[in-house]
Amino acid sequence: MFATLSAPLRAASISVLAASLALISVPAGAQQTSSRMKGMQLSNDQPIQIQSDKLEIRDQENKAEFSGNVKVVQGTTTLQAGKMIVYYAAGGQGSVASGDADIEKIDVSEKVYLKSGTQEATADTGTFNLVNETLLLKGEKVVLSEGKNVFVGCQLTVTMRTGEAKLDACGGRVMIQLDPKSRKTTN
Repeated sequence: MFATLSAPLRAASISVLAASLALISVPAGAQQTSSRMKGMQLSNDQPIQIQSDKLEIRDQENKAEFSGNVKVVQGTTTLQAGKMIVYYAAGGQGSVASGDADIEKIDVSEKVYLKSGTQEATADTGTFNLVNETLLLKGEKVVLSEGKNVFVGCQLTVTMRTGEAKLDACGGRVMIQLDPKSRKTTN
């Protein structure tokens, strides 16, 4: 039995805010699953709005720390977390304050929530590595959902360049719940 998760789910970043989940094929009862995901792309063509209770820019450490009710919105994609740390390249020409820093990695923690269109993901922590174009969501329970279709594991790894994705159960089992009414029909 195979399941399909079809609409895009985008992950947030500051200058690059998108990693869309388009397809996950899961063998029933598997402890880990790997699949190709269509539509994985990075995009920086829409404005980004970031809100938080506090922002500390630490140029000497090449990072910016957003804390307290962090909310990032770009287009139809929203990221929420308790904390977000943005790491940017040392010696780069841009700066975080001007919005043109060469961002290498973004770490989010404290109840991570991603939403894009009809899809949602929750995790304890997340890392967006913009150098090698990977997204990693981790937690005791990482949940991906679209409508009534739900995928649960403890770690989701997505290679944005190739669209490869893997959902791990970390010693347990990957769990899926599928709504047969969500299956696309062809005439």
